[in-house]
Amino acid sequence: MKKLTLLFCLMVHLGLTAQPAFQPLQPVDGPGGSDYRHLDVRFRDFAASPEGYWLFEPAMPTPDTAPVVVFLHGYGGYNPMIYGKWIRHLVRKGNIVIFPRYQQSLFKPSTKEFAALAAQGIRDALLRLQEEGEIVPVVDQLAIAAHSYGGVIAADLAISFQEKGIPQPKAMLLCSPGASYLKGGILDSYTDMPSDVDLLIVVSEKDHVVGDKFGKRLYREAAQVQRRNLLRQFRDKHGYPKMKADHNQSYCLDRAFDAGIRNYTSRRALRISTLDVVDYFGYWKLFDALLACTRSGEYCEFCFGDTAQQRDLGNWSDGQPVQKLEVTSPMPARQLDGQ
Repeated sequence: MKKLTLLFCLMVHLGLTAQPAFQPLQPVDGPGGSDYRHLDVRFRDFAASPEGYWLFEPAMPTPDTAPVVVFLHGYGGYNPMIYGKWIRHLVRKGNIVIFPRYQQSLFKPSTKEFAALAAQGIRDALLRLQEEGEIVPVVDQLAIAAHSYGGVIAADLAISFQEKGIPQPKAMLLCSPGASYLKGGILDSYTDMPSDVDLLIVVSEKDHVVGDKFGKRLYREAAQVQRRNLLRQFRDKHGYPKMKADHNQSYCLDRAFDAGIRNYTSRRALRISTLDVVDYFGYWKLFDALLACTRSGEYCEFCFGDTAQQRDLGNWSDGQPVQKLEVTSPMPARQLDGQ
């Protein structure tokens, strides 16, 4: 009987210890956290044509002013629901988000036209906001979040902002940037990148769509940009669900922002989109920190300098650290203050 009892206890112990570790939840506060200033989002559609845009504004309460973030989608990603949870997060934190369309379909217009069309959408959105006057847009520290081909467009806008008639982008997070075989929007050189832009480039270990070629090239050629980091995200199979490191990790679906567009990209997003540790402790944390660092000098250690806070992606539920980010930085952490 004692042997049976011992065997039963051992089986229970093994069963308990065999439980999978789970991913960390969204932090309560700080970069990437759920300490939201607004309860709701006002969503408006002005995107009937490629020069159009979708507009997202903080609500409940409605602020008098709000800083502006431009969100540049990947190729074919001209339905804001694809990145909707991230957009909602940014707006509830107090930002106006402009989401330019710049594509009529998967086949037109030409990729060479994307940057100009995106710029027109930005100009028109800012003009609308200024004329309405309900929320005054603050544009002196314009920020851009971009995915995939959107990263190519963002790099163009950062260099050609004067020519294209938009405010200078001061902070940019480029997630899995690149063009694959669609080279039309890539510039001959990125050595003219303004030195005063704060730039984060994130590439993924298993990105089989664009790889890391463009991201590494941009980091290398924008050598005059002191506050720039190249980050690499890795897979982690320790717990459940496993953490992936693919091209579309920034997808985080929100059907409330569905524009009704169904193409290959949006249908794929409906199948594979996740909201997980890569969002909360990766893209969201990095971009929240980047916005704060650029605007007020806060949280710079969470986005620059190869610091522990920047590399950290939290812990699995059993205490095991999630596979950390790898950072390439031209500056040590001690140089962050005062820059």
